[in-house]
Amino acid sequence: MRKSLLLMLPAGTAAAGFAFLLWGEVVSAHASARGLEQGRPGTRRAVLVLGFGNRGPRANAVNRYRVRAGLRTLRSADDVLIFSGGAVRGPEPEARILARYAAERGCPGRVLLETESHSTEENIRNSIPLLEGAEEIAVVSNALHAERARGLLRERRPDLAARLIRADDYRFGEIPVIKAVAAALALVERRRSRVDPGSR
Repeated sequence: MRKSLLLMLPAGTAAAGFAFLLWGEVVSAHASARGLEQGRPGTRRAVLVLGFGNRGPRANAVNRYRVRAGLRTLRSADDVLIFSGGAVRGPEPEARILARYAAERGCPGRVLLETESHSTEENIRNSIPLLEGAEEIAVVSNALHAERARGLLRERRPDLAARLIRADDYRFGEIPVIKAVAAALALVERRRSRVDPGSR
């Protein structure tokens, strides 16, 4: 839902649309920063980019955004960029599609691939061996998904989670519809978990 489309809607509907997008911005901004510190200069940083379902060989809009956010989270040539994702919606692993798009954008430094995962839980579990040597770890996705992934890392490996830092995955006005929809889905999931704690 772009701003130009909102302006074509009746006033009440447009106002509700703007409010929904703004709410998504606020929720995402908090999720991106919650409980995290900024990185420190001179540290070995691993930037873990989580893949999104991709049907064809070209990175879709969500994956292109995640790669861009991952690239701008890098700080030096010593940092490592890790792409995680298996062949979920298409024949090629998401990680390879992400890496190809990153190369097109002039990706600096080292790149590692994790190509077997089919869920966020598997993204974290299968990427842990690639994170071991990092002094700082940034997880990149849309902000709410990344926050969920960080929570999974804290549960599985608190020692690695202690190295988590903020990723550059939130900028105001970027992917506004995805932010708002992700916030709404997270709210539904949170309410579902309260009703049925075993559904998590």
